[in-house]
Amino acid sequence: MTGPSGRRRRLAVLGICGLSLFMTYLDNTILNVALPAIQNSLHCSLTALQWVMDAYLLVLGSLLLLAGATGDRLGRRRLFLCGVLVFTAGSALCSVAVNLSTLIAARVVQAVGGAALTPTSLSIVRDVFREPVERDKALGVWSGIFGVATACGPLAGGLLVSAAGWRSVFWVNLPLGLATWVLARRFVPESRASRPRRTDPLGQGLMVVFLTALTYALIQAPRDGWANPLIVTGFVLAAVALTAFVVAELRQRQPMLDLRYFRNLPFAGANVIALLAFVALAGFLLINTLYLQQERGLSARWTGLALLPATVAIAVGGLVGGRWVARRGPRLPLMTAGLCITAGSAVLLGLRATTPYAEIALAYVLLGAGFGLVNPPITSTAVSGMPADQAGVASAVAATARQFGNALGVAVLGALLAAGLGSSAGPNSLSAATHLPWAFLCFDGLAITAVAVLATRRRPGGSARRTAR
Repeated sequence: MTGPSGRRRRLAVLGICGLSLFMTYLDNTILNVALPAIQNSLHCSLTALQWVMDAYLLVLGSLLLLAGATGDRLGRRRLFLCGVLVFTAGSALCSVAVNLSTLIAARVVQAVGGAALTPTSLSIVRDVFREPVERDKALGVWSGIFGVATACGPLAGGLLVSAAGWRSVFWVNLPLGLATWVLARRFVPESRASRPRRTDPLGQGLMVVFLTALTYALIQAPRDGWANPLIVTGFVLAAVALTAFVVAELRQRQPMLDLRYFRNLPFAGANVIALLAFVALAGFLLINTLYLQQERGLSARWTGLALLPATVAIAVGGLVGGRWVARRGPRLPLMTAGLCITAGSAVLLGLRATTPYAEIALAYVLLGAGFGLVNPPITSTAVSGMPADQAGVASAVAATARQFGNALGVAVLGALLAAGLGSSAGPNSLSAATHLPWAFLCFDGLAITAVAVLATRRRPGGSARRTAR
């Protein structure tokens, strides 16, 4: 792909991969505004709504590393095309779901397709853009799509739900998916890794068991009781699966996740920050969607508009964070992100049904800025502390940490909200129930700041050499 025509073809590939990433990230946020409508339509509880979100996030996060290895072995273009078709088919099934069980099953189908798209599209971009400067710019565009998709989700979801009902949030994926598939067949070249990693079914299975058991226990405990035998069994099973995963991965010659990478301080810190930040983002979207519609009585359209200060701040924060990383490194944007999340959550600690919107908007701007600032330096920090030939693995692990954070955010913040609802009564019960989640997010933001200070206090070069050895 040399010359002007080759450059145009590379840009076309970047656009196609970016469209697939936009589609999968948009699905993370566009659904939040539709949750109250789904709850009313399918007559389900808050616990059930959490599973609508986490069925997608758990499967997506669990399969990312496996999908990356499969694309390296079987062909990235082939897996990318299959992923687009499966994701689009899953979206169509979601739009015609007749009850909660079929909706959750369709979300699982969606997630299988989405898992094939994220790591594969990144590998395709890295393979097509081989000149270092051009590749860095392309990866910057690819990463920046997160902010755009996150910003578009709540507003687009609100407009669609108000105009055509909750099923319409899944319709939007159909034309996007078909266009991506047609364009990918024409422009995306086939590529494979010269030395693909072997599959690790034991590690993959143990990770799925760990995440599913932990999420089940966290979501169901507020309803069934923390001492319920099934809940206790869930936590025990999660602990056993995690221990077995660590033992198995340390013994594998080619593990799904080489745990020795976490001896690298910048890499480990970046993934901890990714987990904490996306716990906060997922919890923020879940709680505020329910608060704005059920406590303040806003329609889905006005809920999307009310969230605009946050979504615009996310998009702007992503741009500013990228520039700060390029000019001053990741330390400043990561620390600022943590402090913004703490400050925004603190503003909402006394949230009531009658809280002035100006106060809420201020909190949304602070939280949105934090979410936007944190994303660009996550991948940069993870990759900078790794050997050059492991940059792809570092990016895939960071993406996995983001998705696990999303899943845990829905589970943990939903559990805290359910616990608050159980102890609150009266007309302001929902807003009062949010106080515990906001307190949790205050500590979450402080944890992000502390980890940022520790993870960025050393030059990454020596750490990369130690990890390579």
